[in-house]
Amino acid sequence: MTAAWLDPLRQALDAAPDPVTVFFRDDDAGWDDAALVRLLDVFAAAEVPIDLAAIPAAVDPPLAAVLLERAAVGVHVHQHGTAHANHELVGRSCEFGPSRSPSQRRHDVLAGRARLLDLLGDTLEPVFTPPWNRCEADMADHLAEAGVTVLSRDHTAVPIGHAEVREVPVNVDWFGRTKGERWSRSELGVRMAERVRAGLPLGVMLHHAVTDADDLAAVRELVELVGGHGRTSCTSIMAVGSA
Repeated sequence: MTAAWLDPLRQALDAAPDPVTVFFRDDDAGWDDAALVRLLDVFAAAEVPIDLAAIPAAVDPPLAAVLLERAAVGVHVHQHGTAHANHELVGRSCEFGPSRSPSQRRHDVLAGRARLLDLLGDTLEPVFTPPWNRCEADMADHLAEAGVTVLSRDHTAVPIGHAEVREVPVNVDWFGRTKGERWSRSELGVRMAERVRAGLPLGVMLHHAVTDADDLAAVRELVELVGGHGRTSCTSIMAVGSA
């Protein structure tokens, strides 16, 4: 039986005229490995793929070994900034913002990708998620130089419109807020249903490092619903970007 908070999503899926593309992006791989493994176990049990945005400076060889092993069961890994460090003195946090020169941003993108390639080899996918879902528009040129073909941010970000870098945004934040108040489970269910009814891919953003036991149980309910529903196509960011 579907949890009540997921009823709007289930109903939207039931009524969908075409299969609904669903993907999950979990940010900050490299922080709290134990919590990450717990989340990965949920997805593995439901046989649903998950994209991990990995922080190059935070991924060590033991975690890399886990990620390489999990790649065989639907775990897709890509680059999440370089050190997840804020370089802005005022305004919103950003690692690749206006306070740094284009050459500094370029250096960090290339260095971060090189480190992950050393650790993960061909398992690393050509996808980039900037910390806090923010970056300057000229980052697309640096990403293309680094071999990155897909940029994933929040759906509210202004599209960059680069010929070589396609954008695949997430559109529901598990920890989203309105006026400082975190969305309830019911609000999450409604927002996901709205995306489905609009005919859009459903991209859900997770953060394992701040996912408590109650959150994990609810994520399990969501993953079991979309993984077992006949009107969904659970896939990866790279697959969406290549379609």
